[in-house]
Amino acid sequence: MARQKSKSAVSNAPRKASRKAKSALNGDAAVLARIADALERLAPRRPVAPDLTVADAYVWHPGGQLAAVPHVNRVGMSLLKGIDRSRDTLIENTERFAKGLPANNALLWGARGMGKSSLVKAAHATVNASHAKGSKRGPLKLVEIHREDIESLPELMTIARNSSFRFIVFCDDLSFDNDDTSYKSLKAVLDGGVEGRPENVIFYATSNRRHLMSRDMIENERSTGINPGEAVEEKVSLSDRFGLWLGFHRCSQDEFLAMIDGYVGHHGLNVPADELRREALEWSTTRGSRSGRVAWQFIQDLAGRLGVMLKED
Repeated sequence: MARQKSKSAVSNAPRKASRKAKSALNGDAAVLARIADALERLAPRRPVAPDLTVADAYVWHPGGQLAAVPHVNRVGMSLLKGIDRSRDTLIENTERFAKGLPANNALLWGARGMGKSSLVKAAHATVNASHAKGSKRGPLKLVEIHREDIESLPELMTIARNSSFRFIVFCDDLSFDNDDTSYKSLKAVLDGGVEGRPENVIFYATSNRRHLMSRDMIENERSTGINPGEAVEEKVSLSDRFGLWLGFHRCSQDEFLAMIDGYVGHHGLNVPADELRREALEWSTTRGSRSGRVAWQFIQDLAGRLGVMLKED
């Protein structure tokens, strides 16, 4: 009996060893699978090519996402008053770009509320409509990038470079703080770098500052920098990357009233001319300024008092 048990134990030993080996292998495989899953979650997602046929305007989010904007919040070109020269210049530049001809990056700078961003959106819509051949979609895609996402511009350029569409990359209210270095990414995209700006991309920006940084920041650079001249030049030279500088200045009283008249006619608001003029001027006086934004705020107040819904453009 002892010999039989001994023989049985000996004969079963390989089987037990085999089962232990398989169990160990299964355990190792499970551990490796968990490690692979963890690495997959940590690894950056592969960018998915966006569908650029569903809209004419998009908002850029770092990570390769272009969010479609089905309805752009814009003002009709005919309602933009007092900026005729800037309007004509930007439309001409955008028209050349749409045709594949050389065109310049544009910096729209100046007084608040005078229609800088409205002009960019209106110019895009106007030129796109003239080039939409038998389709609701035009060849130009307006892509808004937020100021805080400027450092991700190279990623956006890669997507645009591989597309057959043409892109107006638009940054509203662009400016830089004294210790902000993200402007270097913008400089490289606009005019530098090995690859440079893709042929199918143009950059439009709006700012209240001509040099994209405040005067006190420039003076601070001069007073504290080891090489103050070089420090100032490096930041101020960013605006030189824009071939077009379009200035927007505070409007006159006549221009302000022309804006009011344009909105009233467009939205069909029935108000006696004398009463409209008096209320509009009183509104601008209480606000302490005259601008397109102030004019629109007055129209919203007026339409609300009249119980009239404003038409969407």
